[in-house]
Amino acid sequence: MNIIERGRAQLQSLFALSKRTVWDWRRCPKCGGSHTCCWGGYNRHPWTFEGREEVRVQRHKCHDCAGTYSEQSALLVRGSWYGREVHRCAVDHWQHGGTSLRRTAEFLRSWLGRQERWLLWRPLAAEGSEHCYLSASTVHRWLDRAGKRAQESVDGQLTGIGHTQVLGTDGLWARLKGKAQRVVLLVTDSVTGLLYPPVVAQDETSESSWQRLFARAQQAGLGLKAVRGVTSDGAQGLHAYLRRHLAWVQHQRCVWHLWRNLGGPLSRAASQAAAGLAAEAAEQARKQARQELTALIHKIVDAKSYAQAEVALAALQGHPLGTAIATILNEQFDRVLVHLLDYYQGLQRVTPEWYWRDFRLRLSRGRNHRSDQRLERAALLWAIYHNFEPAQWRSERKRHYRHPGQSAHQVAGVPPGQVSYLDALGL
Repeated sequence: MNIIERGRAQLQSLFALSKRTVWDWRRCPKCGGSHTCCWGGYNRHPWTFEGREEVRVQRHKCHDCAGTYSEQSALLVRGSWYGREVHRCAVDHWQHGGTSLRRTAEFLRSWLGRQERWLLWRPLAAEGSEHCYLSASTVHRWLDRAGKRAQESVDGQLTGIGHTQVLGTDGLWARLKGKAQRVVLLVTDSVTGLLYPPVVAQDETSESSWQRLFARAQQAGLGLKAVRGVTSDGAQGLHAYLRRHLAWVQHQRCVWHLWRNLGGPLSRAASQAAAGLAAEAAEQARKQARQELTALIHKIVDAKSYAQAEVALAALQGHPLGTAIATILNEQFDRVLVHLLDYYQGLQRVTPEWYWRDFRLRLSRGRNHRSDQRLERAALLWAIYHNFEPAQWRSERKRHYRHPGQSAHQVAGVPPGQVSYLDALGL
C-alpha cells in the first residue's frame, strides 16, 4: 500500500467514524457483541477553532466479554487537550507557512483563545474568557510525532508511483546541538519531481552514506535496475557507490557546480593576462581574457552535440590562457554531456538545488531539531509534504515552474485528489 492509498484509507476511516450512530456504538469493538449497556461517561474540554468546548464522552460495557469502551470522535485526539483540527493546523502552518515553532504556537494561541494577536486583528472584539497556553515545545512534539509516522511509512511509500529512470541527487548541510554538522541527502526523480525519502549522514564523501540513501529509496519503491542516469555535484562518495553497485548508470556532472569550480582557474588566467600591465590596461586585459574564456566554456558546456563540444574544447586548448581550464573540462567531458544522449532523455543538467529552498525555511540551520534523528524525521515529513503539494500556478520574475498547479504525484500519473499529506501521515 503506497502513501496515497494509506492517506485515502485514513480519510475514509475518519468519515466512517464521524457517521457512526448511537446504535453503532452499542456493538462492542472488542468482541463484536451487541449485548451492551451504557456505563457512565466523562467530560472533555478540548481546544478547537471555536474556542474551548465541553464534550461528553459516553462509555459502554459489554456483558459478553465484560469489557468497557468509550465512544470515539473524529474531531478529537485521544489523550490530547487540543482537537484534531488544531493538530493538523499546527503541522501545516509550520510546514506550509515556513515559520518558526514559536510563531506557529503564537498564532494558534491567538486564534483559539481570542487573545494576543487576535486583539490586533480585531481591535473591537473582547478578549476570550479562557486563556490558551499552547507552547512551541508542544508544537515541536506534534511535528516530531508526524515525523515518526513519516518514518514508519517509508516501506512501500512510492510503490507503483512513477517509473523512475533518471535521478538527481544533492545534499544540504545543517548544524545541530553542540555544533555538530550533518548533511541531509536527497534523491529525486528528474522528470516528475518526486522526492524519495531522504537520510541524514555525517558526510557526503563516504560511499556508505549514499548506499543508505539509495537503499531507503529502493525500500520506498525505487527500482534501481531501471535507473539509467544520475545527476550530482561530483561527490566522491556517490561516484564510488555508482561505480561499485550501479555500474550501468551514467553520472551527469552538475553544470552549476562545474562553473563554480572553474571560478578559481578563470581568475588565475585573467590575472596571468594582466601581468606586467598598468592599472587600467590590466583591468581591460583581465576583462577581455575572462570574456573570451567564458565564451569558450559556454560553447562546451551548452553544446547541442558532442561534435560541437569537441570543436569548442579544441579551441579552448588552443587559447594561450585556456590550457588549465581545458584540462579540467577534458576530465569531465563525458559526464558533462550525458544529457545529450537520447537514452538519457529527461536527465537534468543541474542538481535539484531548488528543492532545498522550501526546506531551508523550516530548517533554522538545524537548531530546531538538535539531533540526527529529529532532523531526519523532519526531512521525511517535508518530502511527503512536497510530493503532495501542487506548484503554484503563476511564475515569479526569476522562478518558473515546469508543471504549474500540479503536484509531483499528479505529474507521476497518480493524482491524490482529496487526500492530503496530513491524511497520509494519519493525523
